Amino acid sequence: MKEILLNDLKWEVKGYWPWVPLKGTSMELGQELMGVTEWMSATVPGGVHYDLYKHGWISHPYFDLNSLHCEWVENRWWVYRTTITRPDQSGTRIELVFKGLDYEAAVYADHILLGEHKGMYTPAVFDVTDLLAQRETVEISVLLKQAPDEMGQIGKTSATFTQKSRFNYKWDFSTRLVNVGIWDDVMLRVHQDFSFGEISVTADVKVDEQKPEEIIGLIHVQAEINTHVNRNEEQMLTAQMICSNPDGSVQLIKLIPVHNTVYNGEALQAELCIPQPRLWYPNGYGEHPLYNLELKLLTEDGTELDSRQYRTGIRSLEYRHNEGSPSDALPYTIVINGERIYMKGVNMTPLDHLYGNVTVEQYEMMIRLMKAAHINLVRIWGGGIIEKKAFYDLCDENGIMVWQEFIQSSSGVDNIPSKLPEFLELLGKTARTALCDKRNHVSLTIWSGGNELMSEPNKPSDYSDSNLAMLKELVEQYDPARLFLPTSASGPVEYITEEKGLGHDVHGHWKYMGNPTHYELYGSNDNMLHSEFGVDGLSSIKSLAKFLNEDNLRPVSMEDSAVWRHHGEWWDTLSRDEELFGSMKEVRQFSACSQWIQAEGIRFVLEANLRRKFQNSGSIIWQLNEPWPNVSCTNLVDYYGETKMAYHWVKQAFRPLHVSLDYRSLQACPGTRFQGNVYVHSRGAEHNEINAEILNAQGQVLHRQVFEVEGNDDRAVNVGMLEFTVPELEDALLFIRFSFLDAEGRHQENLYVFSTSKEQPYAPALAIEGGSLNVQLEEPWQAIGNLQGAWKSCYKITNTGSEAVLHIHPEEITDKYWMEADEQFFTLFPGESRMVSVSCFPKRAGGFLAQENYQINDGQPQIRFLSFLTD
Repeated sequence: MKEILLNDLKWEVKGYWPWVPLKGTSMELGQELMGVTEWMSATVPGGVHYDLYKHGWISHPYFDLNSLHCEWVENRWWVYRTTITRPDQSGTRIELVFKGLDYEAAVYADHILLGEHKGMYTPAVFDVTDLLAQRETVEISVLLKQAPDEMGQIGKTSATFTQKSRFNYKWDFSTRLVNVGIWDDVMLRVHQDFSFGEISVTADVKVDEQKPEEIIGLIHVQAEINTHVNRNEEQMLTAQMICSNPDGSVQLIKLIPVHNTVYNGEALQAELCIPQPRLWYPNGYGEHPLYNLELKLLTEDGTELDSRQYRTGIRSLEYRHNEGSPSDALPYTIVINGERIYMKGVNMTPLDHLYGNVTVEQYEMMIRLMKAAHINLVRIWGGGIIEKKAFYDLCDENGIMVWQEFIQSSSGVDNIPSKLPEFLELLGKTARTALCDKRNHVSLTIWSGGNELMSEPNKPSDYSDSNLAMLKELVEQYDPARLFLPTSASGPVEYITEEKGLGHDVHGHWKYMGNPTHYELYGSNDNMLHSEFGVDGLSSIKSLAKFLNEDNLRPVSMEDSAVWRHHGEWWDTLSRDEELFGSMKEVRQFSACSQWIQAEGIRFVLEANLRRKFQNSGSIIWQLNEPWPNVSCTNLVDYYGETKMAYHWVKQAFRPLHVSLDYRSLQACPGTRFQGNVYVHSRGAEHNEINAEILNAQGQVLHRQVFEVEGNDDRAVNVGMLEFTVPELEDALLFIRFSFLDAEGRHQENLYVFSTSKEQPYAPALAIEGGSLNVQLEEPWQAIGNLQGAWKSCYKITNTGSEAVLHIHPEEITDKYWMEADEQFFTLFPGESRMVSVSCFPKRAGGFLAQENYQINDGQPQIRFLSFLTD
């Protein structure tokens, strides 16, 4: 089989009132019925909104309230058209394949109806063999009906009837902007007499019976073979399997005769044995080598009929119950190659509201950020989309385990999984397609029936629900080695609770719970898996200025601003932040304070969960990203790819060696005894020395303690109690800093900020103005390896002032690059220095991010360093 991509053909799109394209001419007058728009060039894959914007039909929908004026788009019918040419390569069967039509379509060839299709996640496949045999060129047109009237975040899950991404219809982190278009690849598939059908490639590990001290890697292959000719006689075929090592050298070649029963309905099965394989591990636990597997289908004389290539990792996979797990709990601990893996996870929403325009480079950027932050698992949320193949390939390559949900989600009015026959049929087709495709990715680790499905309030649905029982049966049929959770959270209660024994897999909360409530709730919780939780915080000024009119760049409650409410209604932090800092005088101050509390709140939850490692099997933060620009959200990375303060404190908490403090309030009363247990989080760390310092804002050390730690056997270790008498402080801020060396001998820190003020505990931070930064470029910009247009450099940052400088971080100001730095949002006391390595990657985004300056990278990045409240 040969695949010929049709994405880059000359595509056009035109809008019509409903039913008009089918009628064509007026019944009364007989004249042509004209469209709502003219024919205009179209982007494939993509969506009609971006094409309309390019041609001036709509204003930028992400700016201010503009999306409200674009809602007419989803209520029109849209016709795409292009002309295809007969392929040079002849074949027995030629198929026209649309991998992603959004949502309900009729496809025509030279005005002949090829067929109709419904659903985003199953390919639309049409036989065009005869048409292309008769004609050199064929006009293909795709009629997309108006988007179905599905529910957004609020509604009745039991009434869900589509397999369309629901976040498009309005969620707490998005607006209503319902995508319509061809959102994934279009191609011709040219088949010979026989070709491969569905293929399963999975891996495992076993002990070598001849040498028990060694292991053998197993690659299991199951392949269907389809026939495209009507022949009764047996055809002599051979399947050739070539397995290459991660370095490209050939490991083995295996030939398997294909009996005619195989291409008449049975599946060809084979097992490849790889002696002493290089094992695949998640990020932070080892390397992620991938073996290349090439499958060829050959005739008796050696003619190649079809070939497929796969990259797979070799690893064993199992699931165990948590330490101290009750008998009715599910096995939440992932075990790879015999080693327990603690889930350091994030939930990912679609990267763009109009997801057809997302580029591979955007996926690469997100994976880089995950890997740099020591994240090893990403949950693909059931209210979003099943991502494109490139994303899962990148997860394989970078050791990011995937928790994939089927397309279902809660709705608030009721959260009961839909039992509508039409829905179940569509859901089954989506699930089967996803299972047969994604099972071939070594990164795929967990399946879930959907997001927050509940049989009654606060009670997650279980396997007894007929909807989820159907999905469970499909997983057992097509991917039986992987865990299927009925939903996330999976119970026995939905939301995090103070009541002991009920917190197996829980969600919540999504707000900073206040001081001291936040610390009391999370610090003593007994949940076994925290698969969704978060804290909200504002975007940076750099990002806010891109989608808000200048008049809206001021601190305001979302109750008082329709524009701010439109960009993050649920995530108003003004009253929270004023309670902690005092009145917000300007938006830069508001953003800095809001991001601080978001980072503080998330870090504490992560550290509290880590202190119960393998009683708790992991933390999955809501959320990594956002699909459109929000003033405030629970994301770690904003729509434009700018990382928030919380991202960097997550990166610290998830690093291989980390030191945390257990506390229950941000306030410390002068004259009282401060006591807090100190924990070291590491995997088998050798001897290490932890230095604890208590400092004031001038950098004066008020108290010191040293803690010793030995190898900790992959669990959190309580190394002692930090104790001191809280002093009277003129500036009311008390800093606790832990310093240590990581496995590579690099200096690492973790800093906590407490207050001796009885009210507005962090207000004194607004008055620290005695710091002064000196920035020196230590290493000039140089190109990064083979990454075209990517740069790296190193800076030395010194505080030459008399007081601490809080939350120092670099910012790239040309706006042509996505930026990463190994150190961000750190604090320097007077006389202290820090080396900061910065890497910049050219912005090659799609859709509304593909502004002209993103594509012109003819100059080096430009970096400036900011700190709390200062430029």
